[in-house]
Amino acid sequence: MKLRTRLMVTFLIIVILPILLTSVAYSVVRIATKQNIRETYGVENVSMSLISNPVEGFSELTDAEYEELKVVAQTAPEQFSNEGFLAQTNHLLQEKASCLVIVQDGNIIYNGGKLNNEVYEFLTKEENGSNFGNQGHYLDGLEVLIKQINYTDTDGVQARAYIVTTVKNIVSSSLLISIALVVIFVLMVTGLFLTRWIRNGVFVPLTQLNTAMQHIADGDFDYVMESKGTGEIANLYENYNQMRLRLKESAEEKVQADRQNRELISNISHDLKTPITSIKGYVEGIMDGVADTPEKMDRYIKTIYNKANDMNRLINELTIYSGIDSNRIPYNFHKLNVADYFNDCVEEVGLDLESKNIKLNYTNMVSPDTVVIADPEQMKRVINNIVGNSIKYMNKPHGVIDIRILDEIDSIRVEIEDNGKGVSAKEIGRIFERFYRTDASRNSSQGGSGIGLSIVKKIIEDHGGYIWATSKENEGTCMHFVLRKYIESTETVQ
Repeated sequence: MKLRTRLMVTFLIIVILPILLTSVAYSVVRIATKQNIRETYGVENVSMSLISNPVEGFSELTDAEYEELKVVAQTAPEQFSNEGFLAQTNHLLQEKASCLVIVQDGNIIYNGGKLNNEVYEFLTKEENGSNFGNQGHYLDGLEVLIKQINYTDTDGVQARAYIVTTVKNIVSSSLLISIALVVIFVLMVTGLFLTRWIRNGVFVPLTQLNTAMQHIADGDFDYVMESKGTGEIANLYENYNQMRLRLKESAEEKVQADRQNRELISNISHDLKTPITSIKGYVEGIMDGVADTPEKMDRYIKTIYNKANDMNRLINELTIYSGIDSNRIPYNFHKLNVADYFNDCVEEVGLDLESKNIKLNYTNMVSPDTVVIADPEQMKRVINNIVGNSIKYMNKPHGVIDIRILDEIDSIRVEIEDNGKGVSAKEIGRIFERFYRTDASRNSSQGGSGIGLSIVKKIIEDHGGYIWATSKENEGTCMHFVLRKYIESTETVQ
């Protein structure tokens, strides 16, 4: 889940849950209050005013009795001296948590209920004898509602009839405590759930990512983080895995480069040591007078010259490869007619092969107007390196090299095949590696630095092509490389 969605859900829960709990608590209190009023006061139709404003609600309960007593006080006040009438009226009031009290000259002459002494004291005080009317008077602290009716009895004495209603707590404290505890419990559970949810969705992944980064810092690039679901965290995991793979690849390349650099130093030391030793030996022979005839002197000098050429060729190859590999040698691309270019290359190569008693066969299967985009100098280096490699490992008395140019619709394929010693299946895939030589002993008689084919591969790839080799031991090797044709656009401007 996305972090934005997770935060939105958290916000909605934090906002909606208290509202929902408040609504539920209100509904529970309302239902419980109605039930409590029904059971305590015997009121079936409990109005909202009785719950929201208990004083007003309880006042409405005795409105009918109050109006009836008010009529009696005006038309038949003698009824207040009738025990039967008073008992009947008091019975009706008791069903509504009320009672009838008659006060005359500061004395209670009729008491229809059991009230707090403080209530009786209030009712008998003359100064409290105001007419409270239909709405009544609520005695705060005594929890009673008083309605008063003033009348004059048959003897002309002023008296007061009180309807006293006990206003009890209509909501029990235990219910309120229970609801509060439930609300607190639900909020705590919700808080714990949200905390755990955020922890598992944010903090745990960050901790795991921190652990993974520590593995990276320690050089362990094999620690994989499994990406589950979608969202920012999953994307973070995926980015980590991509970074890990790239760092691993970079580290492996660095290890390989360090190994190749060590091999380079070892190979150069080995390949330079042999001609230097030979040159040193022949120079010492000349200095010691061993070359005591013109023929020997000429042979010694030619040998020294050839060894110096070998050293120069090796250094040139290293310089060329270093320049190409670091992109310091610019390519000069031109449109080259395939037939004309390879005819010239074959003619030049043929002279060298003829001197080495190697037969050259050339076949061109592309049309005369076929064109490629290439650097003629670097492409000639490709041909010379491949052919030179074939010459180097030729072990047949009658060597043969075939050069074929094949048409492959939108590209050309060049094949250079020899009948030399060939390459084993386990080595064929490594011959384009830097400084790799199939001759592990690095026999100096064959020469070479082991970078000729790696130069070829680099040049072909920089031309947008690709190269591979096929070979059979003791039968020969064939080099294949492909270059795309140059096709001029035939669209015309309208």
